[in-house]
Amino acid sequence: MLSTGALRAHLLAAGLAGTVATSREESLRSYRLFAARDPRVTLGLVPAGCWDEAELLRLMAEKCGVSGDPAYRSGPDVIDPERTLGRLDAFAGRLAAAAARRAPVLFGTGHPHRLLGFYAALADALSAAGCDVLTPAQGRCVDITTRFGLRTYLVDYVRGVAFVREAGPPEGGREPGAHSHSALPVRAVLESAAEAGGPLPELVVGDHGWVCGAGQLGVEAIGVADTDDPALFVGEAEGQVAVAVPLDDGVPSAYYRPLTRYVLNRACLSR
Repeated sequence: MLSTGALRAHLLAAGLAGTVATSREESLRSYRLFAARDPRVTLGLVPAGCWDEAELLRLMAEKCGVSGDPAYRSGPDVIDPERTLGRLDAFAGRLAAAAARRAPVLFGTGHPHRLLGFYAALADALSAAGCDVLTPAQGRCVDITTRFGLRTYLVDYVRGVAFVREAGPPEGGREPGAHSHSALPVRAVLESAAEAGGPLPELVVGDHGWVCGAGQLGVEAIGVADTDDPALFVGEAEGQVAVAVPLDDGVPSAYYRPLTRYVLNRACLSR
């Protein structure tokens, strides 16, 4: 059993919370782009509110613990570990509820090189509890606009976790996944599941467009988000996202293992 105190210490030591690698400049740029409704930052969410930069900064200070001082323009950003712990408990509660009713669940990530192992362990635990971990649309093509132009990606799964990868075999033994913010993959997956006659997920777990895209379509969605990902926190504030956990989403994958143990213990899914 990993105690709350031990996890808090790990969050700070690993840079998952406290002072994080995401800079204030990156966060503020994302808030400006979100206020302008840039799809690279809205992640498939269609906000009901106006959400200008000042409102977003106030929200992120409340949800993540970043400085609410608009004069603070450069330097490191900060996540309050107490807020991370509180939302991890809520995240675990949603997993426990899904396990109790044996709900079909979909996992998806835009950070396969960092977070795949975290989600895969949760998928394994929910599968063992009797949930159907869904894998529709494997191999389906999705065209996503990137800074390099329109690129075609394929939906793929590893250990029950969806992500997108470039067409062709992985090169040099690297993991096959691509970093993605797009909500198009989760829309394609949900469309394929519906076309096949179901089942449809009752819970989507992940990050970026997987969470916001699912939540926008009315599916219960929970996930993790960094200080430069305001969409999940706006979604939570407006009710489209059930739980958004403030967390640095770019640290080495091994650093998320204590979070896995903590969440599974809290959800009573440890084996």
